[in-house]
Amino acid sequence: QVQLVESGGGLVQAGGSLRLSCAASARTFSGYAMGWFRQAPGKEREFVGGVSGGGIATWYADSMKGRFAISRDNAKNTVYLQMNSLKPEDTAVYYCARSSSGNYAYTTEGYDYWGQGTQVTVSS
Repeated sequence: QVQLVESGGGLVQAGGSLRLSCAASARTFSGYAMGWFRQAPGKEREFVGGVSGGGIATWYADSMKGRFAISRDNAKNTVYLQMNSLKPEDTAVYYCARSSSGNYAYTTEGYDYWGQGTQVTVSS
């Protein structure tokens, strides 16, 4: 069983930054691509971006490019989401997930294990 635990969420003013972390329990962490999603109230879960097992390749939803950056530290079994220039519309619960479909998975169907999420609230 894989456990994913997100942290780092909170309240931030518009224009600010946050870095989210996702710690994984699995010893095979480096063998899997990872992704970040978000879900705002009343909306479907939305893909943010992903990172390959080795951390070399990253991919993002078009609307996230330029402000968000994903990285990972396999020695710490942790993946990160750096969010800059935050906007009120970025307010959502952010989830990390393990890809069951390799690299460049963009939909929830491509991920098999999920964390519980961490709330990010951006005030105007």
